[in-house]
Amino acid sequence: MDWAEIDDETLEADYLEAPTPDRPYAMFEAFERGYTVEDVVELTGIEEWYVERYENVAEAAVAAQDGDFEQATETGFTNQQVAAVAGGEAERTADAAPRNPGSSGAGAGTIDDVEAAAPDRDFKQVDTCAGEFAASTPYYYSSRRPGAGLGRDEVQVDRDVESVVVVGGGPIRIGQGVEFDYCSVHAVRALREQGIDAHVVNNNPETVSTDYDTSDGLFFEPITAEEVADVIETTNADGVMVQFGGQTSVDIGEPLEDEIARRGLDCEVLGTAVEAMDLAEDRDRFNRLMDDLGIAQPEGGSATSEEQALELAHDIGYPVLVRPSYVLGGRAMDVVRNDEELKEYIEEAVRVSPDKPILVDEFLADAVELDVDAVADGEDVLIGGIMEHVESAGVHSGDSACMIPTRALDEETLGRVREVVEDIAVALDTVGLLNVQLAVQDGEVYVLEANPRSSRTVPFVSKATGVPIAKLAAKVMAGETLAELDAEEQVPERVSVKEVVLPFDRLPGSDPRLGPEMKSTGEVMGTADTFGKAYEKAQSAAGSALPEDGTAVVDLPVEGFDEYYDVREFDDLTAALQTGEVDLLVTRDREALETAVEEEVPYYSTEASARAALEALDAGDEPLDVNPIDARPKTSREWGK
Repeated sequence: MDWAEIDDETLEADYLEAPTPDRPYAMFEAFERGYTVEDVVELTGIEEWYVERYENVAEAAVAAQDGDFEQATETGFTNQQVAAVAGGEAERTADAAPRNPGSSGAGAGTIDDVEAAAPDRDFKQVDTCAGEFAASTPYYYSSRRPGAGLGRDEVQVDRDVESVVVVGGGPIRIGQGVEFDYCSVHAVRALREQGIDAHVVNNNPETVSTDYDTSDGLFFEPITAEEVADVIETTNADGVMVQFGGQTSVDIGEPLEDEIARRGLDCEVLGTAVEAMDLAEDRDRFNRLMDDLGIAQPEGGSATSEEQALELAHDIGYPVLVRPSYVLGGRAMDVVRNDEELKEYIEEAVRVSPDKPILVDEFLADAVELDVDAVADGEDVLIGGIMEHVESAGVHSGDSACMIPTRALDEETLGRVREVVEDIAVALDTVGLLNVQLAVQDGEVYVLEANPRSSRTVPFVSKATGVPIAKLAAKVMAGETLAELDAEEQVPERVSVKEVVLPFDRLPGSDPRLGPEMKSTGEVMGTADTFGKAYEKAQSAAGSALPEDGTAVVDLPVEGFDEYYDVREFDDLTAALQTGEVDLLVTRDREALETAVEEEVPYYSTEASARAALEALDAGDEPLDVNPIDARPKTSREWGK
């Protein structure tokens, strides 16, 4: 957001009075322009105490610009942010803040200058019994106020034993949550099995990894290179793992490595090299690697202007898939079908610039999408599972139901999938986890992207197959080999379906239609002898159980619902939904879907999910059996062989 282009009237009406994600930054801008706390309280309606906290941050930034670094660090700025705000030369880190446009640079200094002037980050122990009686737990938060307590002496860890810091996923957000917490916890357990102390850095109070007794040391800190490095330094850790917290933890990999080197710490980023992780995320470099390996990709490229985007779209041919580079959860991703839609996308969804390119890709219509989770030790590759998406291309992988094992692919295609995954793992010199997303169209296997880190599907794969791939990954990152671990691939004999939980009932006015941008906030799993029964169980667990009978409205080209329901049309569908005359809705109409969400009417918004629902209805008479995960039959054989 370029606040210099926004006048006071617009700032007040569109950014302070209106509750949007930009409001916190608008509050800082208001203080920069001379607004008082009373002004901001009146415009926002936010309690005065909270507004005063924002004013404190704004004042600290001004103080940093004038050379008062201590106030800024005590307020919560990292040293990197202080140097950047002050107009100095900050190191390249994920947490470096942009220089304030109004800064004169009078207080400019290096990171060393800031560190010399500011108090250290001291770690305090959390009293989990709230002072009711004396308690000692390895649960810490940091403070930078001089004289606030006993300093680093409150950290009670054994600095003389081998230890590893595991970086968590940070605050829960769409596309990043409990799945990565699962990975972090399994990594901790694996390290403990190896006799290695494990310390977790995470600042999400709702996750298992932030239970004080999960790890040998828990540091409730933001996921920034500087703060993670402080934990490494205070615990004297030998290694740090950034693969298990999803994109948030991977993003700090390179700056964290730089910070470790700057401080001269005897610690290394374990597993796949940071450079390889960056290569996988760099579109141009990854494309060249795939070309060298002879692996097919959808045609595409990056654009830094509207003109470049239009030229790319014309070369590829509409429809095209467009998205910002380096996104999480498919934010601002869309399928556009003509020049007008592309121009509208660029104008409304993203701000294209040389620093913020967008990706324009061929859209593989009606392709079968796949997810593969694997573990590699630098030489051997173990495939945890190959998953097939229920929805076809165009629905974000995090929102599509998926099944394991696959059913739409022959053995030859699965063999090619295995070859592609192994080639990518070897080319990236992968040590740890690897997720590869692929699409199969007319027998051709295309790679959509590869991520040498944990993915949202790791828990599902592990539970469906019985192979604990997160634990295996942590052990190979700590120095073991897959051969030494005697790890084997397992293909389940029963079908497991992962279905998503969608938040539309809590977000009135949101679009319930699925598309390229991820919207789900949770997931469930159903297992049975057939896909239909597994899908039925998953729907029930997700809170969208199929009605046994009643009236259905079907306006997608899917036949068969009339065998189970009275399929009707209504002149006023909204009224019919509101009066309880409709028991099941199959449509892409947004207004009808929003009403279905409000009235808690089960619905399906894609042809693929509607066909899957029919299979679930066909399987209605099959037994609803429940078996423990370790009792489900599996075959010890390699995927794709």
